[in-house]
Amino acid sequence: MSEEVEVLATRPVNSGEKLLREKFAESIAGQAELMDKLGRQLITLELAIPGLYATVLKLTQGNDATLLVDGWFYFTFGCWFLALTLTLISLIPRNWQVDPTILKPDPTGKTKTLGVEDFFRKTALYKRRLLIPAIFLFWLGILGATILVF
Repeated sequence: MSEEVEVLATRPVNSGEKLLREKFAESIAGQAELMDKLGRQLITLELAIPGLYATVLKLTQGNDATLLVDGWFYFTFGCWFLALTLTLISLIPRNWQVDPTILKPDPTGKTKTLGVEDFFRKTALYKRRLLIPAIFLFWLGILGATILVF
């Protein structure tokens, strides 16, 4: 019994394809760094907005500037505090078990050791899972601050 084997034609990778593969690898490796940049910018905003809020309130209300400490007050500053906490946690270095000799680990998932590619993906995903709720909480705090004033 003879089996027919289909032969596929191949060609060397051209320079454009090599460049695309390199850029793809760079984008995977750079995702965690992008999350760190976002985190640093968020910290700047998360520290500046409450200060600006208090300053504007003081300037518009004069010496009689007071806020009623009620549920909205706790909600607003609680959201801002949680957002800042999540952002700071995302920037704290974390230890990962990585085997630099493999690109990807066994797909059955029997080992906790990451491959190089998975390391870059997991670190970016970890940071993103902290920063997205931080952004959401920060904006909830801004909405709470506008309700608090009125």
